[in-house]
Amino acid sequence: MMKKIQQNLFNTWYNSLLTLISLWLIYWISFSLISWGFTQAEWGVLQANLRLFFLGRYPVDLLWRPWTILGIIMGLGTLSWRLRKGKILIWFLGFLVISWLLTGGLFLETVKLDDLGGLVLTLLTALVSIVLSFPFGVLLALGRQSNLPVIRWLSIGYIELIRGLPLIGILFMAQVMVPLVLPPDIRPDRVVRAICGLTMFSAAYLAENVRGGLQSIPKGQTEAAKALGLSTPLVLALIILPQALKAVIPTIVGQFISLFKDTSLLAIVGLVELLGISQSILANPKFLGRYGEVYLFIALIYWIFCYSMSLGSKKFEQQL
Repeated sequence: MMKKIQQNLFNTWYNSLLTLISLWLIYWISFSLISWGFTQAEWGVLQANLRLFFLGRYPVDLLWRPWTILGIIMGLGTLSWRLRKGKILIWFLGFLVISWLLTGGLFLETVKLDDLGGLVLTLLTALVSIVLSFPFGVLLALGRQSNLPVIRWLSIGYIELIRGLPLIGILFMAQVMVPLVLPPDIRPDRVVRAICGLTMFSAAYLAENVRGGLQSIPKGQTEAAKALGLSTPLVLALIILPQALKAVIPTIVGQFISLFKDTSLLAIVGLVELLGISQSILANPKFLGRYGEVYLFIALIYWIFCYSMSLGSKKFEQQL
């Protein structure tokens, strides 16, 4: 161990100097943060606003629903960790039950999507956008490699147009343009419009990731499959796509993590997701100046979910 440390960190005089400087910076930053956390920080702002952080302004008399949803998610996570097959079906059914509990309907009191906030809204927009953008991105990747000029150029045009625009611009366009293309009596919630913008943006980048996986598959496999009598849809579904998606799992998960973090931009378009509810809390005169505590807390929440997605992708790769 000591030999490896010496070879990697102290093998020359300038590497030794850089190592010592780095160690001093790490010590100084860590000591400053710990000292601030125990002597100056007022963590009461977190305790007083935990419900707002996680649920926003969700009706107090319906708080049993989020707790039930939390139990369902933990149960689904445990099942997914142990099962090797059927994960997609289990999570799909669970998502339907969660959506029903969260927003109501049937014999449950209805809660508007625009009334959601905090971490719940962040997870909802991220999850729905991920589920919708994945098949859309795969279709765009296949369309870009299509032999039909119309499909190929439409896919290329969409991908290059969306990739050339900033996400915040697309979110503003979705808030304004989506109601214009719908009938006058149909006006979707702002959350639905935000999900449309996130889905459009993520699908374009996801398409390029999938296209990289498609290009890694030798053409001989396609020719061999067609020689055996398989049709083009079966070749794509059974041979090409499974290998291509497996090859780009890290980049796809990276795109999903980026999409989850991009939901923080929803605060700019008036939605009180995790960052938006934090800004509302900081606007309260009782908690003025508590920026460090609040932003450190939401940064921890983002890190926990992003790191969990990274661990999940690694386990999925090992199973494959």
